[in-house]
Amino acid sequence: MSGWEYKVVPAPTKGVKGKGVKGPEGRFANALELLMNEMGGEGWEFQRAETLPSVERSGLTGSTTEWRNVMVFRRAVADPMDDFEPELLPAPALVEVPEAADSDDDATAAEPDGSEAKSDDTFTPGKGATDMLPDNGVEETSEVAGMTTSLKNLATQRGTADGEKTDS
Repeated sequence: MSGWEYKVVPAPTKGVKGKGVKGPEGRFANALELLMNEMGGEGWEFQRAETLPSVERSGLTGSTTEWRNVMVFRRAVADPMDDFEPELLPAPALVEVPEAADSDDDATAAEPDGSEAKSDDTFTPGKGATDMLPDNGVEETSEVAGMTTSLKNLATQRGTADGEKTDS
């Protein structure tokens, strides 16, 4: 929904000479015409002319009421939400993953250093990590939990090797 903004300007009090304009009424009308055309060029629409009271100082302590003539103009203002146009983002591109081969020959792939790597995506802790697992009779079922335990044990071993006393 759009709203309006208003501009109030003093009405001309003196006429303006122009080509083909004669008499005081013509000059006054010319002054009004120039003002209205100027405001219209800036997008303002003339609404009305008003005569309003203005209280002004008179002397040191007195005041008087003067009547002022003003002209009221308005123009449409767009609500910020009127200009908002949502834009849909494009759908993400689908990436096709090649299917894994069923043969046992493709189960391993050569690494850059010449060794072979397993083609499955599961994590297997290294030999050092499995050697350090505590034997507390509880079997670790999570590979991440096993790594966490291995890192804790490694920290404990390094701490005792450096001469620190650990609480665990």
